[in-house]
Amino acid sequence: MDQNNNPPLAGADTRRNFIKKAAAAAAAVAATNPFQTPVYGQQSATSAGRVVGANDRIAVGYIGIGGWPSDCPGMGLAHVESQKSHAAENNIVQAAVCDLYKTRVEHAKEKIGTSDVTGFDDYRKLLERKDIDAVVIATHDPWHTKCAIDAMEAGKHVYCEKPMTRYLDEAFRIYDTVKRTGRIFQVGSQGCSAAGWHKAAELIRAGKIGKLVWGQGYYCRNNPKGEWNYKIDPGATPETVNWNMWLGPVHKKVAFNPDHFFRWRKFYPYCAGLLGDLVPHRLLPLMLATGNPEYPKRVVCIGTNPVDTDRNFPEALERDVAEHVNLLVEFPSSLTLTIASSTVNATSPGFVIYGHQATLYIGDQGNRLQLVPERPFAEEISPDEMSGLEPHEDVAVHEKNWFDSIRANKRPNADIELAVRAQTVISLAEMSLRLNTSCLFDEKTRKVKDGSGKETKPITYGTLELS
Repeated sequence: MDQNNNPPLAGADTRRNFIKKAAAAAAAVAATNPFQTPVYGQQSATSAGRVVGANDRIAVGYIGIGGWPSDCPGMGLAHVESQKSHAAENNIVQAAVCDLYKTRVEHAKEKIGTSDVTGFDDYRKLLERKDIDAVVIATHDPWHTKCAIDAMEAGKHVYCEKPMTRYLDEAFRIYDTVKRTGRIFQVGSQGCSAAGWHKAAELIRAGKIGKLVWGQGYYCRNNPKGEWNYKIDPGATPETVNWNMWLGPVHKKVAFNPDHFFRWRKFYPYCAGLLGDLVPHRLLPLMLATGNPEYPKRVVCIGTNPVDTDRNFPEALERDVAEHVNLLVEFPSSLTLTIASSTVNATSPGFVIYGHQATLYIGDQGNRLQLVPERPFAEEISPDEMSGLEPHEDVAVHEKNWFDSIRANKRPNADIELAVRAQTVISLAEMSLRLNTSCLFDEKTRKVKDGSGKETKPITYGTLELS
């Protein structure tokens, strides 16, 4: 997390100091289990892949190689580079890459630099490779679901970039597939592997701050020329990009458009904007830190375009999505979370979880934590402080957690149970913003109602003009 505005942690004079306990925090990350029921079941016959032992090398394929040129959107190339740097440590081999833009395939192959890496322009051909154990999915959002489900059906473990899906119905399709196939599924919200969030969950489950009341988080930037107005590569043309396949399930079909291809996060058919890009990085760790992540009960979201920054970049199309959003979530336990995300002001509040008896401040990419008792409970609860917690937020740490989980057949830090709950919040937030309503959710029926109690069909492809 790019946390640039960290408020000072309160209560410098403490009766105890957590610093000596910092070394134990990393172990707590692996040991933390916020869910009470098993996640991974028996593999179906159609999805059975190779059983990866503790010392076996994992063969990895990459679907979606965004991030080339260097200022274009996408985490695909970043994963290629990160996992190359840690290949020996993680005992992996980078076996194949796939993208609908030919230049990106060749660039990724060059980055990996081995003669036996194979390039594909159709992910289904990559999944036919029996020697590939796991795939990293970093396509644009409408392809997450199809690629992930097909990969798990082919016996592959999956690391899927956030947001997990474009729409709500897809989240439950992935959830049901993970439960049925038993594949190890990790969402790319790397903050979930930072020690501070896991330590917060440990303290909360131990009752150290009392009944949870509310929490807050943020992800704010300020880009005067418009966030996501990436450079357009002139080499991307209808001849070099498989545009029809790139559109995939998107209902509103358009002719090849470089603005849409390189700046797709600005447009609703491909992304929920801030709700799909930045908010997941805050929402998933905050939900993990509560110690018992829940499905939402009620979600409200507002979004505005107070600056209209695209007007400062005349060659770019104006965005569909908001420049600033405020998200408010109520959970069945009565906990509420609020998250602010902006591309037009970077000054931000801190990450805080407020309990009835004490408050937890979480800072510096998950490596600082402070417990401050409420005044009425100051004699019962001792203030505590922890700094230098490791691991801090890092993509390589999150990737390693996935590889370790594959070998141990255990749940990763951003597993399907956390991911589906967070995606439900994100999808309902988009519905609230775009339909101008509050959204009530019933986790047993998976149905959505508006504030009047009338059932509302979740947004999906074709529901709205821009979908």
